[in-house]
Amino acid sequence: MFEWALGLVEQMGYWGLLALMFLENLFPPIPSEAIMPLGGFLAAQGKMDPILVVLFGTAGSVLGALPWYALGRAVGHDRLIELSRRFGFIMTMDPPDVEQAFSWFERHGRKAVLFGRLIPAIRTLISVPAGLARMSLPLFLVLTTVGSLVWTTVLAGAGYLLESQYELVEQYVDPLSKIVVVIVVGVYLWRLGRRAIKGPSQPT
Repeated sequence: MFEWALGLVEQMGYWGLLALMFLENLFPPIPSEAIMPLGGFLAAQGKMDPILVVLFGTAGSVLGALPWYALGRAVGHDRLIELSRRFGFIMTMDPPDVEQAFSWFERHGRKAVLFGRLIPAIRTLISVPAGLARMSLPLFLVLTTVGSLVWTTVLAGAGYLLESQYELVEQYVDPLSKIVVVIVVGVYLWRLGRRAIKGPSQPT
């Protein structure tokens, strides 16, 4: 991963960094913690400007979030309700659960999008509920940009400080990503098991 990313960034410069961050948001297995520290390392060597590293990385991250947001908007409230009627067991959500989730996102969606951009694994998928709830595009872009800016700055700064040891950033952050995935899968299996025992939620 490092050799491939390094080659791309050295060949394409800032645009290579932007492309990698765009792909990282489309395909979560490509980790941002393997990309932005590389930019910080090259900045520490004087090969790139640290401010442009952060700006291009942030731009790629925001652009990569847009397809997931668009997917959420394409599905929308009514279609999700219908899907929950047909596939409620697999989704672990019935129409009342979906309405409750929409209500929660209406109250806390801004914080969820902003802080979700700072959590590995969640930072990509948080764009989907924003689209489902039809959060305005300008607001979504502002929140996503601010959250992404903080994340890319931290990672690039770590790579800048560590220089030739920038690969350590991924080694420390990657376990956190795995923990988040395990928690998400665990919650899903717990909900699935609870529904198997208790049955679907009933409308109130």
